Amino acid sequence: MSALGAFAVMGSNPVHAQSSAPIVVASKSDTEGVLIGSLISLILEGLGLRVERKLGLGPTLIVRSALLAGEVDIYPEYTGNAAFFSGTETDVVWKTGESGYARARSLDAGRGLVWLKPAPANNTWLIAVRGSVAREHGLITMADFAGAVQQGLITLAASTEFVESPAALPSFEAAYGFTMPASRIVSLPGGDTAVTARAAAEGISGVNAGMVYGTDGALAALDLTVMSDPKGAQIVYEVAPVIRADILARHRAIGDVLAQVFVRLNATTLRRLNARITVDGETADEVARGYLAEMHASP
Repeated sequence: MSALGAFAVMGSNPVHAQSSAPIVVASKSDTEGVLIGSLISLILEGLGLRVERKLGLGPTLIVRSALLAGEVDIYPEYTGNAAFFSGTETDVVWKTGESGYARARSLDAGRGLVWLKPAPANNTWLIAVRGSVAREHGLITMADFAGAVQQGLITLAASTEFVESPAALPSFEAAYGFTMPASRIVSLPGGDTAVTARAAAEGISGVNAGMVYGTDGALAALDLTVMSDPKGAQIVYEVAPVIRADILARHRAIGDVLAQVFVRLNATTLRRLNARITVDGETADEVARGYLAEMHASP
């Protein structure tokens, strides 16, 4: 069944449901994780499969461990996280979407897991600058940002992990030849980009730049300019469904149908959908249903 065919049966007369145990769909607890977990759940139900939802289950290691233990059958994961699962985060293979996906797929094949087609959206760590500051100083890329740092123009809000992890701020510093002074960093214990983005937008504690993720929904609403990373300093994080191989073997249509949805989830689309949750206050389920209906209506 095509993706659009699957969407058409949702909420009407589904195809004959399987009599086996339900497929357990999980997600992490972040906004995008629950959104994409909702999409996966609805699509599988559109195929007539019984689904048990464990959305918002917890952070990465909890959901990943549940998948490996067979307590979860499928959940959305980011290709870049496979670098940390394997302890190979310094390998340049993770700096492009295609090579990172291929490596993640290869690494997990022996664990009985299959990475399905990823979305063409890089939800990696980035830095965003308050729109007025970016426009005044012509800040567009991380090279521009480096120059602004060297002129003492930037105060950055970021998580402790972002500041200290070799794959995050230090990677930017090495690639673009700058050092962010500790005195101009407001370091936060958590990794909530909603906090760092708002600090940058509102000038809290003198902050005018913040750690963000590539598909954060509030970036436009907060008038933040995301600094592009032309040198590819950061690991690529493209979201993909990761499914147990035995489940996929029993329900081959899952891979094809999910691929038809994920191929359309580019960064612009994910930002728009995430914004409907974080800015407009809709639920993840409402947004997922609306998006699938939108896809079904499109040519």
